[in-house]
Amino acid sequence: MLPTPTFHHLHLNSVNPEAAIDFYVRQLPESSSKITWGGEPALKVRTAPNNSMLLFNKVDKAPGITPQSAIWHFGWYVTDVRKHLATFKTRPEVKLLPLYTTEEGAEYVLINSDTWPGLGGMLGLTKAQIAEAKANGVKPKGGPGFAYMQGPDNALIEYMGDFPHERFNHVHMYQTDPYCAQLWYQKHLNAPAMPGRESPVPMTEATCKVPRGADRTWPALNREGTFRSPRAAVIFGDVALTWYAPQGDAPLASPRGQLYDHLAFGVADLDAWIVKLKGEGVTFLEDTYTLGDTRAVMIEGPSREALELVEV
Repeated sequence: MLPTPTFHHLHLNSVNPEAAIDFYVRQLPESSSKITWGGEPALKVRTAPNNSMLLFNKVDKAPGITPQSAIWHFGWYVTDVRKHLATFKTRPEVKLLPLYTTEEGAEYVLINSDTWPGLGGMLGLTKAQIAEAKANGVKPKGGPGFAYMQGPDNALIEYMGDFPHERFNHVHMYQTDPYCAQLWYQKHLNAPAMPGRESPVPMTEATCKVPRGADRTWPALNREGTFRSPRAAVIFGDVALTWYAPQGDAPLASPRGQLYDHLAFGVADLDAWIVKLKGEGVTFLEDTYTLGDTRAVMIEGPSREALELVEV
C-alpha cells in the first residue's frame, strides 16, 4: 500500500497575498514565516512530519465563500489561547468572532470554555441540554478552549488550546455523508481515521449514510446553532481534516475560485498514485501539470472538494 500522503498546503485566493501573509506572520509568529515557493510568496506553517504551507493565488476581486463548499475553515494549536485572545483584543486589524450561546443571539462568548461544557465529546449542547445545565447549576470550565477570528479576505481562523508548541493543525470541513467521506479518504488516500472521531459501530460503504442529527447545538458561530452530529475525521501527519454534515439543505459547491480553493497533499511517487486512483474510479479534475518545480494532479473528493496531489 502506498504510504499516507503528507499535508502539503491549503491554497487560498486573495486580493493581496503579501498583506495576507504579513497578517498570519504577525498574529501567529511562532509557527508562521514568509517564504517563496514556485516563484510566488507563500506562508510556511509548522506541522509534522513536514512543514506545510498556505499558498495564494492573486485575484482581482474579493473571493467568495458562497455557495458553501466542503471547506469551512482552518486552524492552529496555540500555546495559550487566553493570552492570544487578550493580545488580539489590542490589535485593530484583528476581528474577533462571537460564539453565540443562545438562538436569539443576545448572549455570546469569545472562547467556548466560558459557557456550558459539551457532553460525550461533543463541543456544544442542545437546547434541552442547556436547560438541564442551567437547572443543575453547571458552570463554565474556564481555561483553554477554542476561539475564532476573521482573517484576510474574510478567512475564518480558529485558534485553540494550551499546547507545548504553536502549529497549524486542522482544516474543518463539511461532508454530505461524514462517515462515507471518512471511508473514502481511508480507501483512496490511505488516510487513518482520527482517534475519537470514528463511528460508534464499524461502518461499510453500504451502511455509512447516517442522517444528520435533529438538534442544533451551542456555542456556535451562527445564532441558529450548529449541527454537530454525525462527525468524522482523518489525519495526514498531524494535520486533521475534521467534518460535520452540511448545515443547510443545498448541495455543497465546488471550492474552485472561492476563498478556500483546494487542499494539497504531498506524495513521493505521483505516477503510482495516478495509477491507483484511476483504477479506483476517482474523478480527476486536472491531469498531470507543472506546479513550481514539480508535478501535480487535481482530483475530486466525496463532497466536490478539490484535492491536489503534489510530487515531493
